[in-house]
Amino acid sequence: MRVVVLTVDQHGSQSQPDQVPTAIDGLAAVPTLLSFQRTAGDEFQGVLDDPAALPPALEPLLRTDAWNIGIGIGEIETPLPEHAREGRGPAYVAAREAVTAAKSSPWRVRAAGPSLTARALESAVWLWAALLARRTERGWEVADLVDQGMTYDEAASRLGITQSAVSQRAAAAGIAEGRRARELVEFLTRTALEEAR
Repeated sequence: MRVVVLTVDQHGSQSQPDQVPTAIDGLAAVPTLLSFQRTAGDEFQGVLDDPAALPPALEPLLRTDAWNIGIGIGEIETPLPEHAREGRGPAYVAAREAVTAAKSSPWRVRAAGPSLTARALESAVWLWAALLARRTERGWEVADLVDQGMTYDEAASRLGITQSAVSQRAAAAGIAEGRRARELVEFLTRTALEEAR
């Protein structure tokens, strides 16, 4: 079975409060094959079998800038275990290699797997992370409302500003580009899973 294993490690955890429970709660709505759970210490792991699940799993992690993120693509052994931390197989090995490499990589994200597309996926995530890093609090306000399905007019009404001001914030926040980045990450994840053998 070909999957994506996410292994996520809190960086600077010795000098920061434990953020793992909050992160796992924030990922509760992401569809998983094996749900996110703490593995040990300041690390957690989850297994995804739907490429569309990777962007909504990554975005909150990239947004907080508190994590080293390893994306492992490949096979896992079946039958599936009850918990993500009990799984085995090449995708787990790839995720471990990736999270270790992420600690000294741009945006603290790496992807690994048997497909050449894994590198393209990694590059797309780096570019997406760079886009998200430039968003201001006001930009995130608009982005969050649009993600909830609001139009710019509705967001303007909610925020008590003009539609023009919402459009300006959206442009500065790169909302349109962010949507394309999500689509690209999903496409490359799907391709990498198809290529993985």
